[in-house]
Amino acid sequence: MEQMEDSSNSSATNLLRYLVLYAAVAGLGYIIVLFVQHRLLERNRLLDRNRVTSRKAQMAKQIGVLSKAAIAFKLAKSWDRAGSTYMELSNCHLKMKRKRGAATAFADAANCYKKTNSKESISCFEQAVNLFLEIGCLPTSARYYEDQGIYGHENIKDDENSVLLVQEIAELYEAEQNFHQAIVYYERAADLFHCEEEKTSANHCRRKIAQFAAQLEDYQKSIEIYEDAARQSLSNNLRKYEVQELLLDAGICELCKGKGDVVAINNALGRYQDLDPTFLGTGEYKLLADLADAIDQENVAMFTDAVNKFESMTFTELDGRRTTLLLRVEEALKEKELADADLS
Repeated sequence: MEQMEDSSNSSATNLLRYLVLYAAVAGLGYIIVLFVQHRLLERNRLLDRNRVTSRKAQMAKQIGVLSKAAIAFKLAKSWDRAGSTYMELSNCHLKMKRKRGAATAFADAANCYKKTNSKESISCFEQAVNLFLEIGCLPTSARYYEDQGIYGHENIKDDENSVLLVQEIAELYEAEQNFHQAIVYYERAADLFHCEEEKTSANHCRRKIAQFAAQLEDYQKSIEIYEDAARQSLSNNLRKYEVQELLLDAGICELCKGKGDVVAINNALGRYQDLDPTFLGTGEYKLLADLADAIDQENVAMFTDAVNKFESMTFTELDGRRTTLLLRVEEALKEKELADADLS
């Protein structure tokens, strides 16, 4: 009986040892599996890293080649090929998520296309502007920038920042005499300059807007801009000399807008005296007053004499912009004179 019990205990002990050994082996196997999986993951990460590094190196090499090619095309004055090469360069920068480099390349492409293709130039400038704005490159922040990393085959400068590029677009439309679009982009440039407290540049853009608005016969818009600019100039000792010129421009637009409405121009002259009492004694005030009298009397000869008298008194000829507007008033006066003659 005792032998049977000892045999039973021995079998149980052996079974327990077997189970413990099996558990140990199974646990070790699991650990080995985890270790192998970890090593495989590390190997795949290393391979991916190497592939990314290789792609970056290849892209950097391509950027260097394209940069040199673009410069060579510029030196050869092959502007279209230079522009297309800079566009390829910008796409390479975008693939590497380098918006600054891409924006600069688009600006370079635009400057090349300016020589041959205004439409393509404007498109490139717009893409450059959008990218510069995305990374916050306004006048005070967009200065010389150099990238010395693995992509640095040439120094990249973004001194042609977003606001200046917007102004470039406006000037291209101005050159094409597309005044509607010129106004759109000068307004955008003025807003951006204003954000950066670049008041002189903002005022320049706003006067361009007034000029083109008058060309498009939106005289009220021009008047508001000129009168506002005059008010600002009065508060600045360095710009007070501009006031009489600005009020002259506003007054000429008032003549165009009124189409013979003497009351409107006289009311405007009253506003200008209130704004600047010294304006009453200027040649510009006398010109506007004499033109108003000529319109009131429906006398074309008086109108022409007033202009000639002003030019001889100031020893300067009215510029083409003002002359164009005054010719509109004179033509309207002639038509009215002829109509009255027919009635009589």
